Amino acid sequence: MKLLIWFAIFFLLAMILIALAIVLGDAAPWYFAWIIGTGFLILTSAAAGVLFDKQEEESLKAR
Repeated sequence: MKLLIWFAIFFLLAMILIALAIVLGDAAPWYFAWIIGTGFLILTSAAAGVLFDKQEEESLKAR
């Protein structure tokens, strides 16, 4: 159920961004790419941090 809620939140965010892109007109692709790119960078960084912590935990357990 939690996954469904997260999916709905991100789906609504995507719809808002698409509506914003339509309203902004010619400048919309730049703003859209900036918002999506920034979000992707943050999510990628968070995922890398989680993976690093997991690898460190596993190496400490192996010792």
